[in-house]
Amino acid sequence: MGSHAYSTSADLPVPSSRAGRDGLDALLARPGGAVVALDFDGTLAPIVPDPDRARAHPDAVPALAALAPRLASVAVITGRPAAVAVEHGGFADVPGLEHLVVLGHYGAERWDAATGTLSAPAPHPGVAAVRAELPSLLAGVGGAWLEEKGHAVAVHTRRAPDPQAAFDALRGPLTALAERNGLVVEPGRMVLELRPPGMDKGVALREYARAAGATSVLYAGDDLGDLPAFAAVDALRAAGTPGLLVCSGSDEVTKLRDRADLTVDGPAGVVRLLRALSAALG
Repeated sequence: MGSHAYSTSADLPVPSSRAGRDGLDALLARPGGAVVALDFDGTLAPIVPDPDRARAHPDAVPALAALAPRLASVAVITGRPAAVAVEHGGFADVPGLEHLVVLGHYGAERWDAATGTLSAPAPHPGVAAVRAELPSLLAGVGGAWLEEKGHAVAVHTRRAPDPQAAFDALRGPLTALAERNGLVVEPGRMVLELRPPGMDKGVALREYARAAGATSVLYAGDDLGDLPAFAAVDALRAAGTPGLLVCSGSDEVTKLRDRADLTVDGPAGVVRLLRALSAALG
């Protein structure tokens, strides 16, 4: 490991891989160059049956506000519209989070806490086309429902009598519908999202880390949509920028856990990690 010893008083866990330990060492050694990036749903906010009711863990914003002033930047990278993540996260007008950035729609939208401004491109025309066709396609699948995401649309099956069977039954038809309209399907935890190609958390994270001049990167996520961000951290590490991959643990998604340097116990575990980092940095 590097020059920092891990602080047991701060409850800092030790990453399982050498690359992860190097990433944590680099963050502790030069926090002013570190970028901490986090997914929202399942990472900062517990997964709930109705995404409109998702809210950040009650201790997440205080933990971020304590840590953020010590870092180069904190970014929330989410598939949700940026404005929705800001509202559900309670990120606006929080002392200590003046330089927080929310990258919504996988980086297509950006909200800056410093100015409160939101920038967003025009929606892909294919999104409107699939939105018009989806109600008839879903009519025979009890419990499946739509989430409107502006630049994308998501089909949830968590409320279905058999969520996995509904998910499996819809995956093929939704993929065909997306392809006819120039979109792609991103599977997640009992959700299938139809969105424009070229939008993913890996692209968003790479571009943001580059613009921030990051000397180290921590990324925390919980779902399949976070795998591109994990790959981005792997690429950054290969290019000489240390990184730490954190899985907000879930029994529903094991691929992320298998790739992570560190697995914590859901949003509550993410909060404990953020607090431990703050304590270790003094």
